Amino acid sequence: MVDKRYEDWDFETARKADRAPRSRQGKKGGGGLLEFLLILIVAFALVFGFVRPFVMEAFYIPSGSMIPTLEVGDRVLVNKFIYRFEEPERGDVIVFESVEPKPDGSRDDLIKRVVAVGGDEVAVRDGTLFINGEPQDEPYVNGEFPDSSFFGPTVIPEGRVFAMGDNRSNSRDSRFFGPVPVENIEGEAFIVFWPLSRISFL
Repeated sequence: MVDKRYEDWDFETARKADRAPRSRQGKKGGGGLLEFLLILIVAFALVFGFVRPFVMEAFYIPSGSMIPTLEVGDRVLVNKFIYRFEEPERGDVIVFESVEPKPDGSRDDLIKRVVAVGGDEVAVRDGTLFINGEPQDEPYVNGEFPDSSFFGPTVIPEGRVFAMGDNRSNSRDSRFFGPVPVENIEGEAFIVFWPLSRISFL
């Protein structure tokens, strides 16, 4: 009888002891999940609350005004931080808020190439771009559909840039709506990341 009581007690004690670690492990697992969710929330807050507005953002290309550099449907990453430290330069591909409001008062985001900056004299003669009287070598311009437009000459005011599409014969740009204020510039497009077959730096 003594041995039986001992065995019963030992079995019950062992069973309780076996349950205790599981209970503690369950609480730990719950805490781990909560910690993971908090980290996820903080990450999303950083990405959408800081990175997207101030550092980097993805943009979709809706039109053919930058062909062949950018095709319709391309997605690019835009550095939104760079112009806090330096001025736009000729050749930069920029995303900016249009200077032309739509009927509802909103403004589109456009993507074009900076071809002239404040103080430059700009002219276009039969599709050839002249900066300060010198014809420009522009290998990125769409040669399949040549441009034959005329513009200027005009001097770009300080604090503004002259932006044109690489598809000159099919681009509404600074030839139509004038120089773009630097404060309208949202950032510099620096890489095509989608589709995968077109990944390239700009």
